[in-house]
Amino acid sequence: MNIIKTLQHQYALSEQGARDMLKACISCTVSDLVLIMPVGLLYFIVADLLDGGHISGERSAWYAVLTAICVLLIALTAYVQYNATFFATYVESGVRRVSIAERLRRLPLSFFAKKDLSDLTSTIMADCATLETASSHWIPEFIGAILSVIPVGIGLFFYDWRMAAAALWVLPVSLVVVMFYTTVRNRLGRRQMKAKMACADGIQECLETLRDLHANNAEAKYLESLDGKIKAVEHRALISELGMAVFVVSAQLILKLGIVTVVLTGAMLLMQGRLSVILFFMFLLVVSRMYDPLSGALINLAAILGLNVQTERMNEILEHPVQGGTDRLTNRGYDIVFDRVSFAYDASEPVLTDVSFTARQGEVTALVGPSGGGKTTVSRLAARFWDVCSGRITVGGMDIATIDPETLLSLYSIVFQEVTLFNNTVMENIRIGRKDATDEEVLQAARMAHCDEFSERLPNGWNTMIGENGSELSGGERQRISLARAFLKDSPIVLLDEATASLDVENETMIQESLSKLIKNKTVLVIAHRMRTVSGADKIVTLRDGKAYV
Repeated sequence: MNIIKTLQHQYALSEQGARDMLKACISCTVSDLVLIMPVGLLYFIVADLLDGGHISGERSAWYAVLTAICVLLIALTAYVQYNATFFATYVESGVRRVSIAERLRRLPLSFFAKKDLSDLTSTIMADCATLETASSHWIPEFIGAILSVIPVGIGLFFYDWRMAAAALWVLPVSLVVVMFYTTVRNRLGRRQMKAKMACADGIQECLETLRDLHANNAEAKYLESLDGKIKAVEHRALISELGMAVFVVSAQLILKLGIVTVVLTGAMLLMQGRLSVILFFMFLLVVSRMYDPLSGALINLAAILGLNVQTERMNEILEHPVQGGTDRLTNRGYDIVFDRVSFAYDASEPVLTDVSFTARQGEVTALVGPSGGGKTTVSRLAARFWDVCSGRITVGGMDIATIDPETLLSLYSIVFQEVTLFNNTVMENIRIGRKDATDEEVLQAARMAHCDEFSERLPNGWNTMIGENGSELSGGERQRISLARAFLKDSPIVLLDEATASLDVENETMIQESLSKLIKNKTVLVIAHRMRTVSGADKIVTLRDGKAYV
């Protein structure tokens, strides 16, 4: 159904989430209609009292039964509404977060080049929480309030069209006032989000550079700048809330005018003898009950109209094209061939131009050259972290652009210059290389990378927690864990990006001996600045200004 697709895109929902939202809207509509029933029952009771001065025993019994039915229906609809809104929403919220995380896992690195950690964290946590509240409170309650008014309004016209008009004219006017707020809210919302992201970036940067700030006595100046970003967030929040208050309060005041017009119209018709007292009483009861959910619905509408910023940010992730391909490997051998490859992170600034070379199986191919020459980019392209702009990269004659990235990476063991470790034990950090590895296999890989030299000195040995990103270890120790992962994975292609950059000469010599065992009969790409590192390479490819010289 088109409505399902619309809801999916509009509120970043799964297909089941969109169906659940429809159910939630229907349940809220039914619940609001059921809450009108006691008003109708009261009307008939008062009518009987005014007509005869008392209610007969038989009618009293009927009214008691109807009252019980009303109570049961209210309880039943409240239960159904809870399950259709809150319970289903929390399930969908979990699905949404998992979907975003899964999508992020499959997105190309080109997407992350335009994002930072605080932005993505805000999308996963804050934006998801806002949409969760919208799905459980704002949207169903607003739709329910509007839809429940339609049959009640039509019914009022059957009783007296003049009183009905006096009661209902405020609805379209109030909605128009709030709808006018949309353009203002979108503009204010984007500015507020920009200020929030700037503040979050500032806080993150402060935490990451705290040591350097202390070392350079720059804390005061930096905190002054950060304080300005925090005040900017407060300023934008105040402006956004003020903007919403002006329009929403105005709409609510207009809505309250409906009661005034009902009273004035009813009084005039009563004096003219064209309206009965009991009918006047009924209109007052119905209108007061009808305006109650509508007043809240106007606040919800203002909040709903402000969701565009959150949904746009979320859809940017959910609808961004992923790197696809087959999960069937057709390579014959593991030669890596760059065939006239060109690449640019930004179309206006090419990084690689017409690069061609072959890294053969059983050989070590070294990538050397000045910083910014494209060495790291070549290694990333070889593993399909990015897709080339033109040209072709093959592994064993297989075009890597046609292979699913996760399947392709099963062929690679990669050691990055910047090591990423987890707040876990030494053993489990090494086991990242191959999750099904036995303890003995992990220890063997660790010893090949000379991790035993420092691990056995730790308080709990191999089971010592190493802190966030290995904060309890030195740079060289962290690098050795990264190398141990590569030993454990033991893939046919090895990419080494300054793998020994954090090691001293003695440790580097030991690691080089181990690497000679790791790379035997494998395709090896080595990035290095020190010629000592690539002295034993079979082939050297020099990258300068985006061009390759073999």
